[in-house]
Amino acid sequence: MEYNRYPVKTHFITTSDSLDSIISKYVLPVAEKNDIIVLCQKIVSIIQGRVIQKSDVKVGFWAKFLSRFAKKTPYGFSVGNPLKMQVAINLAGLPRILFACFCSGAAKIFGISGTFYRVAGHQISQIDGFYGEAFPQYAEMGILGSKDSDKVCEELKNKFGFSFVVADVNDLGRNNNIVLFGNR
Repeated sequence: MEYNRYPVKTHFITTSDSLDSIISKYVLPVAEKNDIIVLCQKIVSIIQGRVIQKSDVKVGFWAKFLSRFAKKTPYGFSVGNPLKMQVAINLAGLPRILFACFCSGAAKIFGISGTFYRVAGHQISQIDGFYGEAFPQYAEMGILGSKDSDKVCEELKNKFGFSFVVADVNDLGRNNNIVLFGNR
């Protein structure tokens, strides 16, 4: 089965917004029966209040030191950003992050990537923000991964009658908060 993708433009989402009002305002007027609504994980996280202000993060020695060894990608600085590394340390604990770094270094010898995030756990790979390229506001905040995405989708489906998905769509030049998939 083939689906078409229909991005839905919204206003800049903040912690004072609600998913119900965003869906009512932006999605319901354009959605058709059997559409699948894909919500950007970033907006779900923001609405859930899973935001850390830059001013609340105290970057320590280990975050500064370890971030220098993180792989830089065209998609952002990941834990190569000392702020993100410090948030990772705060979430997972320093011993686990040190162990993840050790395992990652060993795995790189064998050409295996992604080991740091698998070992670190705690949704460390989903830490976003502290990077103002997409939106200047993101330079001042970190965004954690969404909580209970399955439950959020189920509640929205019961309320609005559509299937919902929460997805990490990254920025990658798209900046779409909501995408409709439909067979039109």
